[in-house]
Amino acid sequence: MAESARAPELRLQEAWYGRASPVVRAGLSAAAAAYRAALTARSASYRIGLLSTRGLPVPVISVGNVTMGGSGKTPLAEVVVLALREMGARPAVLSRGYGRRTRGVRIVADGGGVRLGTRDGGDEPALLAEHLPGVPIVVGESRYEAGVVAVETCFADALVLDDGFQHRTLTKDIEIVVVSGSDPWGNGRLFPRGSLREPLSALKRAGLVVVTNPPTAAATSDIAHVLRLRASAATVLSGAYRPTSLRRGDYVRTAEPEGLTGRKVLILAGLAAPRGFVATAMGLGAEVAGLAEFPDHHWYTPGDLARVAARVSETGAEAVLTTEKDWVRLREMSLGDVPFWVLSVRLDLGADRVALDQVLSETLRRAAAGRRMP
Repeated sequence: MAESARAPELRLQEAWYGRASPVVRAGLSAAAAAYRAALTARSASYRIGLLSTRGLPVPVISVGNVTMGGSGKTPLAEVVVLALREMGARPAVLSRGYGRRTRGVRIVADGGGVRLGTRDGGDEPALLAEHLPGVPIVVGESRYEAGVVAVETCFADALVLDDGFQHRTLTKDIEIVVVSGSDPWGNGRLFPRGSLREPLSALKRAGLVVVTNPPTAAATSDIAHVLRLRASAATVLSGAYRPTSLRRGDYVRTAEPEGLTGRKVLILAGLAAPRGFVATAMGLGAEVAGLAEFPDHHWYTPGDLARVAARVSETGAEAVLTTEKDWVRLREMSLGDVPFWVLSVRLDLGADRVALDQVLSETLRRAAAGRRMP
């Protein structure tokens, strides 16, 4: 089941790490060369004015990464929003809304509550809307156009871009880059020959780097070394995922995550990097009967759930354990008799939260000073 659902992604990853024919690897290398040329042409177009980057009268904080896949951009964007609110700002989140069935700029949530469902707003924006009540969440292919709506319609005085590192339509005051400590640069090659969205030289644009998954001292040191080699002056912080609650499907009542101890579960995950979630469950003492793995942002079908239910029966699992991001895509479906448990996690920067607050405070100060200049 997992293999068939992720076959294209698995074949691509096999090629990245040398488990594909020379012909396939050569083809991907040629495609990567064309992709590099397109990136170079795009940068030149912005530099000479064929494409434009426009500013807005509020500070803009971008959270993104340089690789394909999940390094923790959206959880960090949530932390940044909460920090800005504590400083007295009125932030809004801008996102593309990957996988949504709408187009153009849409308000997913504002001060009056949630306005769009998961299908129309996207899974990550829908989740942010639930985690950040009262915070405007605006989706749009153009971050500039989404930002105009957030400022003029939702009255935001700061903007946080979720997955904004590669987006150039909107002027940004700081670039925050999230890097996975377990696999920071993949195989070091540009997509589609590897997982890099941009060459590592792009790290020069970063003002802050946050290491996750897991943020060991050795991984953080190695990443800081790469940044220095790429002439990046970014401050390096780290954060770890902490389980916060466990609930049974739609039940409002939650339990402590330690309730997983000794429970046999089948994990269902449509994430870019599901192994981290598996490790989290096992760290809580769960007996993992298997992983039903699907592509990131996958919209589940009745057939998918029928195969998951069959796997539960085969393995003798007590329930299906899934993530909050998956649950927002699952909860409107008919789930049958199989129990679904949802494990919530949050990104915890620990002592480094103070440093993040300092960086954000200085960014707000500089942005305000710059916009006061005649």
